[in-house]
Amino acid sequence: MEVSTVDEGEGRKSQDFQTDNIDDQNSDALAVSEEDALRANFYALLARVLARPMDDDTLAFVRELDKHADDTPLGAALKKFGALAVRSSRTVAEEEFTVLFYGFGAGGEISPYASFYLTGLVYDRPLAELRQSMKALGIGVVDGNKEPEDHIASLCEMMHGLITGGFGSGIADLATQREFFNEHLAPWATRVFEDLEACEASNLYAPVGTIGKMFMAIEEEGFRMAAL
Repeated sequence: MEVSTVDEGEGRKSQDFQTDNIDDQNSDALAVSEEDALRANFYALLARVLARPMDDDTLAFVRELDKHADDTPLGAALKKFGALAVRSSRTVAEEEFTVLFYGFGAGGEISPYASFYLTGLVYDRPLAELRQSMKALGIGVVDGNKEPEDHIASLCEMMHGLITGGFGSGIADLATQREFFNEHLAPWATRVFEDLEACEASNLYAPVGTIGKMFMAIEEEGFRMAAL
């Protein structure tokens, strides 16, 4: 399937999910409100920089965040991320990602999977529960994908698709988004972003942790207020 990234002028082929028999993946794009488009963009940013080491195109996009003028704490974190990217080569970015998430023979400093954070094991109950939700929502796994679906980047990509209608069944209503978020992100996502923010190996990726932590708090509060 095609999913929008933070840069709405550029399409990205999803490495994690696909839906079948969709003639127009972006048919609902114009129906997304400005507020929801902004939410989708944050999910897309997190998915884009956490799914794999940043390539030249992603680094170029992130460097533009150095020009971000929003003076809120979240805006400051975006600007810091951009400023660090300006000073980081692709090689440096790749090396930091490797240390954080892959490691050199002994695993990375962070295991970004819901199952690991919630049970201490990978491929455990949270992954099975997520797969049930994915099946109900019509979200399939692309052949050859080697990562468990409960990777933080994959879950952010799923939220992006629910908000934008990227899975072919139309834009998910707020209740569906809230249920998915509360079941699969709220119990652990803030913790992984806090760990990323504080991780000894984090430099370029430290503000990604800050952005993720703050955005998860905004989402939790937004869903809570919507349910009142």
